[in-house]
Amino acid sequence: MYDWEDSPELNITPLVDVMLVLLAILMVIAPNIIYEENIKLPQGSISKQLSEIPPIHISIDKEKNIKINKDNYQLNSFMDNFSLYAKKLDLKATVLISADKTLDYGVVMSILAAVKQAGFTDVSLATNG
Repeated sequence: MYDWEDSPELNITPLVDVMLVLLAILMVIAPNIIYEENIKLPQGSISKQLSEIPPIHISIDKEKNIKINKDNYQLNSFMDNFSLYAKKLDLKATVLISADKTLDYGVVMSILAAVKQAGFTDVSLATNG
């Protein structure tokens, strides 16, 4: 006679062993599987070459004489002259400001403000070391 109170027990140990072996095999083989799909890319314009934009060097000596690349300017008229000078330059160019260490902080910041007001975004202050 069968006892209806007893519940059958499943032995899942062999199933877990088989799954772990399959998982180990998959982990070893997966890095070696290479999936490649051929894609035909459109042709780009070869005639347009990337050109490097020359940087703009602004130097200020201790007498407050300002030199932009090779052009000389006075401090009191720099704001107006630089806005006119910047119209013929690329605004994506890097601006490097070099100032004498004896200059007042406000002088250098006024030059920096003029450069930012002209539309340049990549501005650096040069240091020694």
